[in-house]
Amino acid sequence: MENLQALIADQIGAGTMTQATLNNVRKKDPTGFSKVDIKPVRLKEELHYQFSYYYSQKVQHENLTPEEAQSAILRLFEETFKQGLLHTQDADYQILISKKFKVSILKKQATRTKVELTHNRKKQYLLEEGTPIPFLVELGVMTPEGKVVAKRYDKFRQINRFLEMIEDVVPHLSQERTLNIVDFGCGKSYLTFALYHYLKEIRGLNLNVIGLDLKEDVIAHCNTLCARFGYEQLRFLVGDIAEYNDLEHVDMVVTLHACDTATDAALEKAVRWGADVILSVPCCQHELFSQVANETLSPMLSHGIIKERFSALATDSVRAHLLDLVGYKTQILEFIDMEHTPKNLLIRAVKSKSTAAEREKLVQSYREFKQFLQIEPYLEKALADRLGLVF
Repeated sequence: MENLQALIADQIGAGTMTQATLNNVRKKDPTGFSKVDIKPVRLKEELHYQFSYYYSQKVQHENLTPEEAQSAILRLFEETFKQGLLHTQDADYQILISKKFKVSILKKQATRTKVELTHNRKKQYLLEEGTPIPFLVELGVMTPEGKVVAKRYDKFRQINRFLEMIEDVVPHLSQERTLNIVDFGCGKSYLTFALYHYLKEIRGLNLNVIGLDLKEDVIAHCNTLCARFGYEQLRFLVGDIAEYNDLEHVDMVVTLHACDTATDAALEKAVRWGADVILSVPCCQHELFSQVANETLSPMLSHGIIKERFSALATDSVRAHLLDLVGYKTQILEFIDMEHTPKNLLIRAVKSKSTAAEREKLVQSYREFKQFLQIEPYLEKALADRLGLVF
């Protein structure tokens, strides 16, 4: 290990290490971390190294001085990892350690020569800039060197925001079997590819992901990209929400910008599949616009644009409430900043159990809300047999 110790001491001592990744654990432990990323950061005007420990359901960070970092890296190689990659200003070093602790160090041309002393309050993205990601390069969000294209930075932020929401629901998904995931109305599939990349390539889950859309040319292009990226457990099909019946059970349903009651059709499908997780970004919520009526609200509802926005919010509120009534715990979250698109709400629902008293309270509040606005929502009628409500 002396050659490894000398390498680490030289690079950290000189401040020339730009990034490092330690992986390939010696003994798999479901409760332990599977990877450690290391990068230089500036804290209170002094050089430190941030260690990011990747567990199955979380990432923990630790900031160490250069001296502490040297000891920590050596300890991690001695106790946990068989492989590592050190990026420095002068070269990349591939580190391989055999079962008998024989160390091999392969020196390669430097690929990350710039030391970026990021402050610890800088936004940490799940997909980091500086690391080329094939589907983001192909879709024009990144350059081949991993730099985010300036005019596509909003898309980059949107993708990472979406993955943060995915990260939160991973604990609600089975870790023991292949997960069936269906994305209705996938379109050009920025987020479908991102979901697959994160769950498969980063989290290491077994997946069967289906993207569904009505546009044949878009589906053909997406399947071509799947083959190019080697995404063997992701495929795209031409079809519509209501008629897709190829799976008996789906673990997660994603529906992004399905128009008007197509969102409700997808939510109904997800409920009948018994999906553990539902993620829905509604679009064009017109259904209740012609129904909403209340004299007390007439100062607001008499203005078309205000009534349209109110009806959209009421529609999504009803959807969330009905999902709660059929056995989910639902949140309505901000998807991306309002300045980027007005369609910035995401309904996130995970399987949950409620007491009889909690359900009765939900029924009562829904009944009062429905009567107050004089509405008959599509989703209520679609799920009538599951709701068992009498009005």
